[in-house]
Amino acid sequence: MTPLCGTALGIDLLNNPDLVSTDSAISFVTALWFWMTSQPPKPACHNAIRESGFGMTISIINGGLECGANASLEGRQKAQNRINVYLDFCQRLGVSPGDNLSC
Repeated sequence: MTPLCGTALGIDLLNNPDLVSTDSAISFVTALWFWMTSQPPKPACHNAIRESGFGMTISIINGGLECGANASLEGRQKAQNRINVYLDFCQRLGVSPGDNLSC
């Protein structure tokens, strides 16, 4: 992700990857870039949550670790914890969490 993100943002993250963790503005724009940019063959998280549900965002970000038959018990629990936090935020904001919450 870093070379593509850095190129898209005009930041040399390939030679300066620590900028993502040490510069708050760069941390923010790289997170936003990841959220809005597809990770082929997966769609962008933004499109996934709008079209496929919250579960697809888990699959995009940590799919190999938390989703599917190869996910460990720990991975599946992390996914469930993420779903629980999402549901809590939705309740606090008074919005529907939508369908397809798990991956």
